[in-house]
Amino acid sequence: MMTPARIDALLYELCSKLGFCLPPQEHGRLRDQPPLEVDAFTDAVFVAEGLRPDGDLRLWREVRRRVREHFRAAGDAELFG
Repeated sequence: MMTPARIDALLYELCSKLGFCLPPQEHGRLRDQPPLEVDAFTDAVFVAEGLRPDGDLRLWREVRRRVREHFRAAGDAELFG
């Protein structure tokens, strides 16, 4: 399961590597009530950043790849994508 600490690590990675530095309120919302599926979490990151998930497919796939890696490390990838 994606713990709050793992979500913080994921969001830090997305900020430092891809520039998705979410406002504190959005960061807290994703940490406290994360979507349970890789694609839904990826979309939520885009929306929290003020972007459309379908606006840049290459970037969406890169964010999704990183989200999936964290879900996998948490043992959730088999269930959620």
